Amino acid sequence: MYSQMKVTIDREKRPVYLEIYKQLRDNIISENYPYNTKLPSKRSLAEEAGVSTITVEHAYALLSDEGYIEARQRSGYVVIFRKTDGFASVNRQTSERAKHHSENAHPSFPLSVISKTMRKVLTDRGNMLLEKSPNQGLIELRDAIRRYLARNRGIHVDANQIVIGSGSEYLYSLIVELIGRQYTYAIESPSYKKIEQVYRAAEVTLDLLPLTNSGVDSAALSQTKANVLHTTPYRSYPSGVTANASKRHEYIRWSGQGNRYIIEDDYESEFSVSTKPTETLFSLCEYDNVIYLNTFSKTISPSLRIGYMVLPKHLVETFDRKLGFYSCTVPTFMQYVLTELINNGDFERHINRVRRMKRKEMCLPK
Repeated sequence: MYSQMKVTIDREKRPVYLEIYKQLRDNIISENYPYNTKLPSKRSLAEEAGVSTITVEHAYALLSDEGYIEARQRSGYVVIFRKTDGFASVNRQTSERAKHHSENAHPSFPLSVISKTMRKVLTDRGNMLLEKSPNQGLIELRDAIRRYLARNRGIHVDANQIVIGSGSEYLYSLIVELIGRQYTYAIESPSYKKIEQVYRAAEVTLDLLPLTNSGVDSAALSQTKANVLHTTPYRSYPSGVTANASKRHEYIRWSGQGNRYIIEDDYESEFSVSTKPTETLFSLCEYDNVIYLNTFSKTISPSLRIGYMVLPKHLVETFDRKLGFYSCTVPTFMQYVLTELINNGDFERHINRVRRMKRKEMCLPK
């Protein structure tokens, strides 16, 4: 039997199903609902909260997508999250389905929208396009990204925590300069080839941690001498592995031991078919030691060459002191174009269109 939980709904904060999701998730993490216990039925929870069963169903679907619970025949929804999950035996086979989806190309961002936006920026900005960008990137773009992350990724930061750069490889190099070469960096094995290449070129000590079907192997993580973990928790390339909820919390617990950092490479996460993108390590972690990275190469175009990282608050002053002299490597014009695409809603409309298409594809008969 499950423990009784009082659901309180604050309709001012977020959609009701997200409020239910968050309260259930927090209760699962705090083990008010321990591993292998049943959640209330959708009907009983709906009656208690005074909402429809469809609303509760949406909340349960999110918890299931993120690996907190699973539906079992004739048993309802059962908790599969546990804090000690990382030290259990795990099947090491790669998820072929995830790998298949990771290799699929997404529809291109409409060229007509980009060209229209470029013309508008040329008209509206004029001589401003000839001015040098601030070293961290235009405040307009950083503020647009800040608001986008708050809306869509649960990341609430100040614009001065965001650094704009020409792609992920450049940002990886900046991180090495920021954190230091004296540390050992752990990366997933296999991982995106350029991650290892950049760290090798920077001459840092590397530890390659094997992947299981739920994320980095727990025994390898517990035994590594690394101080920095570079992970792609959403659909790591080329394996297609997505870290489940238990694994994400394991990464965070690991990072809280000593002077450690997580580099969260959130590549392609926008195209998750879930009704809510998977939670980021940055938003879950309370240690202020996660550096979040993403680019627009998959969502708009690889030729755009615009990426960004979000620094922990305590590293903002260090970055400014050590690396603040670096000029921004993205042209001012393209920064304004991206700012306009985010602010006018074209960017998110494209993402939502692709996600809807992917959901329909998954429902088609094979």
